[in-house]
Parts: sequence; C-alpha cells; structure tokens
Amino acid sequence: MQRIALISVFILGIAGAAASGSEFRLAPLFGDNMVLQQASLVTVWGWGVPGQPVALSASWGGHAEGTIGANGAWNVKLKTPRAGGPFVIEVRSGGSSVLYMNNVMTGEVWLCSGQSNMEMPLSGWPPSDTIQNSGFEVRNSANCAIRFFTVTRQTSAVPESTCIGQWVESSPVIAPGFSATAYFFAKSLQQALHVPVGMIHSSWGGTPVEAWMSTETIAKVPEFDTTMQKLAASKESRVRVDRWLEQFPTVEIRKDDPANRWKDLHFNDDSCSRIAYDETGWHVMRLPVYWESTELGDIDGAVWFRKHLRIPSSWVGKDLVVELGPVDDMDVTFVNGKRVGGIETEGAYKVPRVYSVPAAAVTDSNLCVAVRVLDYQGGGGIWGNREPMNVHPAGVADSIPLSGDWKYLPVAELYGGKLHVFGAKGEKFFTRPSLPIGIGPSTPTTLFNGMIAPLVPFTIKGAIWYQGESNVGNPMLYERLFPMMISNWRDAFASPSLPFYYVQIAPYEYGVRDRSQLLREAQLKTLALKNTGMAVTLDIGNPKNIHPANKPAVGERLARWALARTYGRTVAYSGPLLSKVRVHSGVVELKFEHAGKGLVVEDANGQNGFQIAGPDSVFRSATVKVSGDRLIVSNPEIPHPLAVRYAFTNAPAATLFNKDGLPATSFRTDDWQK
Repeated sequence: MQRIALISVFILGIAGAAASGSEFRLAPLFGDNMVLQQASLVTVWGWGVPGQPVALSASWGGHAEGTIGANGAWNVKLKTPRAGGPFVIEVRSGGSSVLYMNNVMTGEVWLCSGQSNMEMPLSGWPPSDTIQNSGFEVRNSANCAIRFFTVTRQTSAVPESTCIGQWVESSPVIAPGFSATAYFFAKSLQQALHVPVGMIHSSWGGTPVEAWMSTETIAKVPEFDTTMQKLAASKESRVRVDRWLEQFPTVEIRKDDPANRWKDLHFNDDSCSRIAYDETGWHVMRLPVYWESTELGDIDGAVWFRKHLRIPSSWVGKDLVVELGPVDDMDVTFVNGKRVGGIETEGAYKVPRVYSVPAAAVTDSNLCVAVRVLDYQGGGGIWGNREPMNVHPAGVADSIPLSGDWKYLPVAELYGGKLHVFGAKGEKFFTRPSLPIGIGPSTPTTLFNGMIAPLVPFTIKGAIWYQGESNVGNPMLYERLFPMMISNWRDAFASPSLPFYYVQIAPYEYGVRDRSQLLREAQLKTLALKNTGMAVTLDIGNPKNIHPANKPAVGERLARWALARTYGRTVAYSGPLLSKVRVHSGVVELKFEHAGKGLVVEDANGQNGFQIAGPDSVFRSATVKVSGDRLIVSNPEIPHPLAVRYAFTNAPAATLFNKDGLPATSFRTDDWQK
C-alpha cells in the first residue's frame, strides 16, 4: 500500500466559491463508472470543510491522504495500477463523511473537443445529417470497456471549477448520444489495446477556436483587445444575469434519452398557441432572421412567434399549406390554435417546414399562425429566404407571404444545462439585465472557462479535436490561434508534450468569399508543433453538407495517429506529406514523407487535382507522373514552372493517396497572396 501526501491545494478560478456550504464532495469527473488513466499518479479533488482530513482507499490497494485547504478545496495524488477493474474507491473526510466511486476502471483517457463535427452524435441529426452505419453501430455498441463523460454546455466569463456530467458505459440505449467521432476513436483504441477507454467529451457546435482559449492566452492576441475589455466589464453583469435567472423554475433536459430529450417540453406556455391570446407586451421581430442579430441577442432557449393575417374568403373552409422555410433548431407550429406540425429532434435546422392545415381549422378569414422555436445551439430562429415563407390553399400557387413582422416572446432560456422557464407571461424576459457583450459560445475564452477549466487537472493521455469550420473566414488568424490553443491546453493540464491529434476540415462549398483551403493549410502548418497529428478527410467529405457522414473513418484515422505515435504500434497513420520541392528541366519534382509503399494518383472526372504555374502566376492543369515517393509535375505550355498546387479549392476531389489508402492533404508550393 502506497501512502501519498497532499502536495498542494488545487485553486482554479472560483474554486473557493464552488465549495460554499462546506459540503464534502468530489469534482464532477469523479464518480461511478469512471475511467482513470492507468499506471499514473492521478489527481483527485473536491471540496469540504477547511482543515478536515481527506483519505482515499482504492480496492486495488491504493491509498492517499490530504487536508482540506482554507478555501475549502482539496486534492490528493493517487497511484493507479495498470489497466483493469472494476474497482471501488472510498473517500473519507473526518469521521462521518464517506463517498464511494463504484465500477471504476483504469485504462486510457482521452479528451475530445471541437465544434459540431465532434459533437455530432452516433445517432446523427437526421434527416439531413446522418452517420454512416449508425444503426448497426448503435445495435452493437454494448461494451463496458468504452465509457463517456459528456460535459454539459456551459459558457462563463471566468474559469469555472465545476461542470455537469456523469460517466456512462457504452450501450445501445446510451451510445446514440455519444460523439460519433470520439466513439469510433475509442472503439479503434479499445480493439487494438484491449484496455478500457474513457472519453471526456467537451464540444459545442458552431464555435470558433478563440472560445476554447484561456484569458491569459487570448490576451497575447491584439485582435481581441477590445473584445476582452468588454468581456472583463461583463463579469459582474453576468453574475446579475445568473441571479436573475435563479428566480425562475427550471426544466431538466433528458440527457439519457437523446432521441426524445426535446420532445413534449412544457414551459407553462400552452396558451401562447391560442387564437385570442393577449400579445400585449410582446416585442416585434422581422422574419426570416437569426435572432442573434436582433435585440433578442445571443441566447438559446424557447421563443414563441405569432402572426395574424387575413386570407381571401374563397380560402375559408379549404385545406391550406403553411410554409415557414427552415427553423433552427426545432419547432411546434399551430394555426388557429390547432397543432399542424413540428420537428422536435436535433439536426433538422436546414429542413424547410411545410405543414398542412385542415379545412376544419380555417373557419373564417382571420388566420393566426403561432410557432414555438427551440434553439439549443448556435444560431436560432425562423431563418432562410423570404420567398419560402407563405400560406396558400393546397394545390394552388397563389399565396400570401408570411415574411415580415411577427410578435415574439421568449418563454425559456437554456443556460447551464437547464431550461429556465418564464412561461406565457414571459414578458419578464425583457427586464433581463443587459451585458456589455454577449457571453455566448462564440465569445473568446467562454468555453475554455466553462468546459475545459473544470476538467483541470484530471489526468488524460491526450486530446483529439475536430474544429475549424467556424474560422474559415479568417484563416490567417487561425494559423496563429490554433497552435496557441494547443500549447494553452498543454500548460493547463501540466503536460508539455500532451499528444494532440486533430481533424483537417473536409471539403465543403463555403462560397466565393471563404477559402477553406487556406484554413486547411493553417491546420497543415500546425503539424510543426511537436507531438501533433492530423487526420485528413479530403476523400470523405461532402461538398453539399458540412457534416459528412463517414465518421467511422474519421475516428479510425485519429486512432491511427494515437496507436502509432502514442502507443508505438506499427500502423500507417498519415497520408503523403510534401517534404521537398525541386524545380528542374521544365518540371517540378515533389518528394513526400509517408509515401509508404508508393504514391497513387487517381483520376477524378478527368482531372487529377494538380495545377502548375510559371512566371505569370496563372495556374493550369498539370500532368503528373509517379516515381516511388516522388511526383513529377509538368505542363508543356509552361517551360519554366515555379509553383504547384494540389486540391487547393474549397471543395476539391481527393486524388493523391499512398498505397495504404490514406489521402494527402491539399497543399501549395507557393506563398502567393492572389
């Protein structure tokens, strides 16, 4: 039995405040079903009565002791055995406070984070955003050696010490809500290493990299000086908003039932659908629009929209059709007090709402359309183009527009993993304290504070990351921010060489204003940072969908990096990476690392994806010859070539692979700004 003394009191942000009330407790990461990093000296922490002793006893024979500090926080270092379990850990303070952690495993623990492509669950977001082989994977997901801790979304202007979440075993009931990318990563590791794998999942769709960076790190980036000044001024205001929200009852989200977590929620707002409801006190919003760009601001939650209109007398007593366009994220729609449709599942934010109104509901020329929109992430509201918003008789082209002014009323705000209910008398929302700057998931530092800081200093083996789409508009800034964020996390977890493997964003038609090839280039350059790796997805994207379905390949490619670089397994883990450029005799010779058994250039609709340019900087299609780990690129019309580009567009087709089937990243040999 090894006795390890308390080394230091863990202080993070407002850790002392978290211990108010002096209740003896553990940090949320410590509980039943958890996975601890094997063969390590792990930190266990919590809060309690200052001055009281703390003692941990683990069923594998481990033991640790310490004392609760003056601020009510404690931590101890506990030596873990090699992979195994299940174990029980007993935690005592004084003579009467006893806590138990049951069904604990030791194995490999990874942190996974990013935006929607990491957050996207194994069940997908049907109908438009699906996961390849989802049904099969869910049915076969029972595996007590794969466990997840999903951090509930939380923004904060200051580093938080606690978060909401719990460890769960993989099963067909629970796994549909797991991050698909993280699940396939964990599955690949578990099958290769034959040890328990624990995934701490902390992601938020539609978020930029700067939201995942600490205040100290962002302070080094001059572009955010003004924002950070406003954010600093918002700290006291955020406290006022939090206290204001405390006066309202809350509705818990059914985290254990991903398919139904948003269905049939009630916010004391049923009367908002009725024809004669009094809208006095409601505000006006011009639709279609994302409400973040209106006075409503950057909030998630439930908002009612109502619109009255007169229809021709010839339409009375006939079946009608109401078209709203897309709704982000979910809706329940009523006409004249009768529910005519709704979508209450995740992922339908791009689905146009087209609902049939029965003739029995059309009793006169007055029509009342009432829509409750529930937004749980990113942009919210009835959005899209004006034209799809209309009402018309079934089978008739003549229509009346529904775009324009609507009355609206927020009835619930989603914050801290709970829906704070204002109800049908939700005019109180309009008295909500204001903030100098919106403290939302896109605000710099807010997700580091709310969703990474509470995880520190939990012992992890490494991190995987899938993000970048929200920074496509400024790839040059991302080129600086992304390596800074990785170093930031390594400092936070006191692990200078923490393995950090990330996904290069997939091809997608962003539009002419954005050049995602430059963002992919920024991610490629980040490989210069030690102990990083990049899973290329050039061949498994979907130019029409920013959420490509082939997450099994994404997770497996990330796992290849981990198996090869972290666990020393002999496995191909990277596609070809350009290492040397030589111009001679009218050709450009390109040499590649990770060519493996050789390079393969495929044909994609008559194109090979390569372009070459001479002194005029005009790129033309190139001829490519393969020679082992080299490519010979040329064009007879360009006798003096200077530069080569490969797949250097928003949505290219992948044509360059090694013989292990792993794709090359897009690249260029020039640094021309044009």
